[in-house]
Amino acid sequence: MGSLVSLRGALAALLCLLLVQLGGHAQAKNLGSTPKLRASAAQGAPAKSASRGTQAARKPQATRTKKARPAPPAPAPLRDGQAEERLLQVLELTRQGQTRDALTQAERLVRDYPNFQLAQLALGDLLAARARPLQQPGDVPSALHAEARTTLLELRTELQRRVEARGARPGQQKVPSQFLELAPRYRHAIAVDASRSRLYLFENTPQGLRLVADYYASVGKLGIEKSVEGDQRTPLGVYFITSRLDPATLRDFYGAGALPLNYPNPLDQLRGKTGSGIWLHGTPPDQFSRAPQATDGCVALANPDLERLLRTVEPRTTPVVIARQLDWVAPQSVQAEHKAFEAVLDGWRNAKTAGDMQRLMAFYAPDFQGQRKTTLAQWATALHAETQALGGREIELKDKAILRWTDSMDTMVVTFGEVASGSRTGPVKRQFWARRGKHWQIIYEGVIG
Repeated sequence: MGSLVSLRGALAALLCLLLVQLGGHAQAKNLGSTPKLRASAAQGAPAKSASRGTQAARKPQATRTKKARPAPPAPAPLRDGQAEERLLQVLELTRQGQTRDALTQAERLVRDYPNFQLAQLALGDLLAARARPLQQPGDVPSALHAEARTTLLELRTELQRRVEARGARPGQQKVPSQFLELAPRYRHAIAVDASRSRLYLFENTPQGLRLVADYYASVGKLGIEKSVEGDQRTPLGVYFITSRLDPATLRDFYGAGALPLNYPNPLDQLRGKTGSGIWLHGTPPDQFSRAPQATDGCVALANPDLERLLRTVEPRTTPVVIARQLDWVAPQSVQAEHKAFEAVLDGWRNAKTAGDMQRLMAFYAPDFQGQRKTTLAQWATALHAETQALGGREIELKDKAILRWTDSMDTMVVTFGEVASGSRTGPVKRQFWARRGKHWQIIYEGVIG
């Protein structure tokens, strides 16, 4: 036990000096949300007994009292983002030389989050600084330094990512460049910046996307750009949450629950990528957060942060962009490209409405592949049957979502409800368009609902 305490204190001392050096970036902001009050559970009162006179006049008989069903317990108040915010406050107090207040805050933080390693290191650092000055990062006995090298590097990187992300938090008027259009039914959106180990949660408002929260997140042990099963990398691209997994059905390893993604998406499949089971999930009970690169390919968040996602986002209508580095832009700066693509999409709609197969097929790439690996020739047959069934009725594209993904190829991921005139509903379709020279062509199309 003595060696463990010494190791923790030594690591903490090293961490604190790093924090002081980075302190100029750690301006604490009160971003914590106000927790909702816990509602009281209503209990049904037992039925009143009959009057004494009535009981005497009647033949005694057994009565069955229907028990009121207890109200479900109210969910616990959300605490997302609070631990990190309090840690940054400790660092800022330390940077300002207010070590007594910093120590008090650190003790409370460790008490409230005993499995938060960075909080324990901050506390140990403040205690160690009382005994001796901190000279340089790694100012610990060489034997301890060698033993703790990997853990120390992981903690330093995690800390640096948290501090830098808070200092470079994007403005409210900017959004990731991938989001071109989201219909109102897409109530939320998520973006992950792997370079910053950060996940951003947006609300889709009448005025556009609004950033409501951002959290530290871990990705694959071997980084990003997943391509094959078991490569321990996190995929890059545009995905959608497919379901919400109850923690009762999962191992404790996944913490508060999980939100699976549709990896591999059609573009991944066209590129021959393999693998499955890419989730947004929590952390084990004994671990508040994981190292920046610690998963088998999933995106892992602290349980309080994941709880916010579990209670907020909707499966099937929540897009998740995972990028090496997010490009934050003013929404109006991408409107020209958005309108240009809208014109192409409208041309496809008009050709299908008119039943002009020659013009319609010109929108499909020669290497097109549909659901269940349908070839272009097979898809043309299906399209011809669809246009015949329309009988010249105009089709409308409702509830559109348009997201752009650019790597070695420029693509648009388009989701919409295809509703014919006179119909109330229609199939929900998803298309992947690729830019070929100056033209956009469809490389995938399928029905998803």
